[in-house]
Amino acid sequence: MEQIPLPSPIHYELILQLLERQTMLAVNNNPELRNQVNQLIITLRKAAVQQKHLEEICQGASMSVDHRWSLNHLSSEQVSSPE
Repeated sequence: MEQIPLPSPIHYELILQLLERQTMLAVNNNPELRNQVNQLIITLRKAAVQQKHLEEICQGASMSVDHRWSLNHLSSEQVSSPE
């Protein structure tokens, strides 16, 4: 079964928490910046929902999802053996 590498959902959650709890407070007195941060939050929420939808499509196509925690995550097929 083919595996599709995707970001771990926790990545979205961590970024959203940072933006909502810290960034939004830091720009609270600036309506323009507050609006930009709010738009970024909305975009990230949409991305998380879109990824969930992609995962459902993959599941329906008998493809598994490999949630990645970093770019350094290598499967055994991607690691070359020393010669």
